[in-house]
Amino acid sequence: MKGKNLLSVADLTAAEIGRLFQVAGETKGAAIPQRLKGKAVALLFEKPSLRTRVSFEVAVSQLGGKALYLSQAEVGLGKRESIPDVARTLGRLVNALVVRTFAQADLALLARWAGVPVINALTDDEHPCQALADLLTIKQKKGRLERVALAYIGDGNNVCHSLMLASAIMGLDFHMAHPQGYAPRPDLVEKAQGLARESGASLSFFERPADAVAGVEVVYTDVWTSMGQEAQAEARRKAFAGYQVNEALLARAGKGALFMHPLPAHRGEEVSAGVMEHPQSVVFDQAENRLHVQRALLAEVLG
Repeated sequence: MKGKNLLSVADLTAAEIGRLFQVAGETKGAAIPQRLKGKAVALLFEKPSLRTRVSFEVAVSQLGGKALYLSQAEVGLGKRESIPDVARTLGRLVNALVVRTFAQADLALLARWAGVPVINALTDDEHPCQALADLLTIKQKKGRLERVALAYIGDGNNVCHSLMLASAIMGLDFHMAHPQGYAPRPDLVEKAQGLARESGASLSFFERPADAVAGVEVVYTDVWTSMGQEAQAEARRKAFAGYQVNEALLARAGKGALFMHPLPAHRGEEVSAGVMEHPQSVVFDQAENRLHVQRALLAEVLG
């Protein structure tokens, strides 16, 4: 994986994801090899962040490197300075770029010109590092990934896209329930279907959440209104009425089914307060695993 970009979770093979999970497991709670000693990583963030920024900064530090946080106010990506110029400048000064931005096309343009590895820390299209942490959490809790049935309830957003693709790569059966007009992108569904055929997984789509969660081992949801969609918040609340993951819905899943959420969560909207604090909730394990999987990713790409 050395020198590889991660723009989409589909840029990784099943073997590469397995390797990341192996490294993450080896370094969790153990001495961490200083594989980034003398190296610098720029965190170029156009969107605010809690878990992503902190987990990447801590990961770089634990590996012996230096993380440099650059906000949109400082860089003015595509406004104060062109994206190719930003990419070529940073590529001369740091060893990798971790980018949290809006347009996937801007991320791809940075990767084209940077000359150093570029890692997607979230775009409007995908959130690959979140999906990797999610699957690592499932593997730790269930002991396997193959043929684990996962139900995603809600919006076909960036988290959904990456989780769907990662599930298809690693052999999970992906169920989804969404209201009309909020499906994942058709081209990414088609890509996931192709990956699922290779791994033996399946993709199924439902209108009713109760049908999607029946018998599954994992129930997953995300916010109804993502960053940049605030003007649609009221319309989305109406559209997603009936798509809340609450105790009654979780009870329809398989016995002991995990509840997952990438955070931040809006209790009383996409999830009830009771489910967030339920014994089957593993949301903070997911949050912690962002650190472990991203540390492994940085070590493999730059070490």
